[in-house]
Amino acid sequence: MTYIAGQERPSGECAFCRAPGLPQPDSLVVARGTLVYAVLNLYPYNPGHLLICPYRHVPDYTDLTVEETAELAAFTRTAMRVIRETSSAHGFNIGMNQGAIAGAGIAAHLHQHVVPRWGGDANFMPIVGRTKILPQLLTETRDLFVAAWPGA
Repeated sequence: MTYIAGQERPSGECAFCRAPGLPQPDSLVVARGTLVYAVLNLYPYNPGHLLICPYRHVPDYTDLTVEETAELAAFTRTAMRVIRETSSAHGFNIGMNQGAIAGAGIAAHLHQHVVPRWGGDANFMPIVGRTKILPQLLTETRDLFVAAWPGA
């Protein structure tokens, strides 16, 4: 909530426009396509939570070109395969929050969530401790995904 409320949100340039230009591994970018890229969520719902983002700064799914839509779909499929291979996910939540009212933390730049799920992955920490336990550093997760991403 701190991020959503704005206290830790970086000012200036859009985080999704900035990420692809950051040096590796600081960017947390896992894979780059022609029109979209996959990046680890800095504030993950679960370990391995990826975001598929178009390079182009557009807010709404209907703003994507046919080519962007196709590559976003292909990256989503590949992300699922990579996450299954590296962490044996049992299932996924996949979706987009369109607009701030729908829960988008960065509403101005479209991004699709690919959230791995495992049986029993919810525990008491989010309720009691107001935090999530992540068993691996984001940079370690990124390294695993990069190694498993086809063509990396």
